[in-house]
Amino acid sequence: MPIQRVRRVIRKVDPWTVLKVSFVFNAVMALVFVLGMIVFWSVFMNAGIPDRLNDLAIEIGLTNGLNFEGAVYFRIVVLLALIGTIMMTGFFTLAAVVYNLISDIVGGIEFVVLEETTGPRISRRTPPPEPRRAKEERVHPLPSVKPMTPPPTGETEVVPPGPPEARRAVGG
Repeated sequence: MPIQRVRRVIRKVDPWTVLKVSFVFNAVMALVFVLGMIVFWSVFMNAGIPDRLNDLAIEIGLTNGLNFEGAVYFRIVVLLALIGTIMMTGFFTLAAVVYNLISDIVGGIEFVVLEETTGPRISRRTPPPEPRRAKEERVHPLPSVKPMTPPPTGETEVVPPGPPEARRAVGG
């Protein structure tokens, strides 16, 4: 299969499209972050690490120790995910606007793509012109209608009806 090198240039990026796509991407990543933190917190609690850290804090000299409340940490994680989604979406949209401004000056990003053609290769040559028909070969647009011939100038010839042999006998 023939492979063809094609150059492409990205000159503009639509900021509205970047906003929509980056918002969905960042929302999914925020959801993954929150679910990951929930799994981490459950493993953290089941391993007994908060109790060990509390005992260590009391030994060091903290009178009340450490208080690990899951609801507080869950709220913090959700708040961080929301702030991160909004900020990253704004950053990506601002980056698209800045890219458009810069591409107006320098012309965009150019890259090379290798395209693989699977079908028959189409040449870009123009087909040879059709030969011109002589006046006798002119085809009438309506095949059942015979084109009219102009009447001859001068003397008219009378042709008797019948086969050509009969015409020769008459003198034609």
